[in-house]
Amino acid sequence: MKNTFVAGLVATALSISTALAQQQPQQPATQAPASPPDLGLKVEVEPAAMAIVKAMTDKLAAAKSMSFTAFTIFESPDRTGLPLGYTTLSQVTVQRPNKLKVISPGDGPRTEFYYDGKTVNAYEPAAKLVATVDAPDTIDAMLRAAFQRAAIYFPFTDLVVSDPMAAIAENLRVAFVVGKSTVVGGVTTDIVVLVGKFAHVQLWIGSDDKLPRMARAIFLEDPARYRHTVMFSDWKIDPTLAADTFAFTAPAGTIRIPFAPPGATEKGK
Repeated sequence: MKNTFVAGLVATALSISTALAQQQPQQPATQAPASPPDLGLKVEVEPAAMAIVKAMTDKLAAAKSMSFTAFTIFESPDRTGLPLGYTTLSQVTVQRPNKLKVISPGDGPRTEFYYDGKTVNAYEPAAKLVATVDAPDTIDAMLRAAFQRAAIYFPFTDLVVSDPMAAIAENLRVAFVVGKSTVVGGVTTDIVVLVGKFAHVQLWIGSDDKLPRMARAIFLEDPARYRHTVMFSDWKIDPTLAADTFAFTAPAGTIRIPFAPPGATEKGK
């Protein structure tokens, strides 16, 4: 998962099954192209910008558990070729090194994702569909495997991996401070811009709590320059979590489907 901060923060949320893929609009690819556009950017990384980013990543990396809400707005062309806005909501709970739960109540059918250190369950309650697979024993390895095997990717991946700074710094070409805001996330934030090989990201980080509050990005390979925004809220760092927080038991009547990319089942028919 190269350059996951630049691509991952704006990557689209959970897609667990063929049925879900048919009901929701398809979202932009999360993998970068083999040959990204050459913008002629020289490497120009301001220490002040990286100090702000490092304070954020240090806080996230030190958290043994955390929870937050990620609200994503992304643009995709309609039948006229002009952009429509689509939204996803993810209620996220993390316990390092090997537990993750993501509840996505809408738009579209509700989806639920459970990882308990051994197994991943991706569940769609309305359709009573679940995909279950054995998983690696760390969040980092599990997220990589879920993406490679089933195209599951989250817009907050780089916040929950073990080393967020490494994900951000990889392939970084430009970083600079824009200024401050008092209207994002209900707190004072520092605004930085990070440009990698594949995307331009504007990031709002709490000046006092050092937590990410919003990211706004453009994929550089997208000729339309559509915007993708993720807003973060409801942060809890090191909360006490119930023992069964990451457990999943399939309700009666649940149908098991392959753990595979959306549409794979139909293609195989």
